[in-house]
Formats: sequence, C-alpha cells, structure tokens
Amino acid sequence: MSEDKLSEITVDVWLYGSLACYGTKAEQGSFANLQVRLPRGSSVTDLLAHLGMRTEERGITFINGELSAMPGLQPDQGHVLEDGDRVGIFDLRSMWPFQYRHGAAMTDEMERAMTGGKDHGLHHTYGKNG
Repeated sequence: MSEDKLSEITVDVWLYGSLACYGTKAEQGSFANLQVRLPRGSSVTDLLAHLGMRTEERGITFINGELSAMPGLQPDQGHVLEDGDRVGIFDLRSMWPFQYRHGAAMTDEMERAMTGGKDHGLHHTYGKNG
C-alpha cells in the first residue's frame, strides 16, 4: 500500500436536506452521499472545513449511528475520525429520524455533554453560542 493511502482516511458522508448542496456533484435532491478523503487524525472540524460548512449550519449529526451533535450542542468538533467512519449530517429543519424514536446511542463526547451540565444539554431556546 502506498504511503499516501496510509496517511489518509476515507469518510462516508451523508448530507441531508438543505446541506445536500455541500455535496456538489454528489447531490441527489434531498441528500448527498460523498466519500471524503482526509489526512489521518482529522476531526469533525476538519471535515466541516473540507466541506466548507459552518458548524452552526448543521442540526442532528451521527457518527457511525451514534448521536454526536444536535442544534446548540456540538461537542463532537474535536472527535477524531477513523478510516471508514460514516457521518450523517442533517440540516436544522430536519426532524428526529424515525429509527431513533426510542433514543439513540451517543458518542463519548455527546454522552459527557449531556450528563455534565445541570440542564443535561437541553435548553428551552438555543442562541449562537448554544
């Protein structure tokens, strides 16, 4: 295997709703699916920069089926992505996905954010800073 392949990862990215526009040629109307190559050690912040997306534009986010962010609570920005990870990013108007109606598994960062504060990560309203 070439050294370039070892120093890069590929992330399977799914963009839903209005965020599909960040998929450019991968856009399929209401969603886009693209394979993003990033340097090994890249985080969610690096992925968003690659896409040209501000973190405030995204709503519910999943990494490998685990809830990692939602509007006003985005503790996943430093989450280091691994080769083959699947990231689903929904726009702010998207509703909670039906398959998670009984709850969702969470990334470690999200679990800490939800249990760390007295409000458990839930707010009545969300501003620019959460």
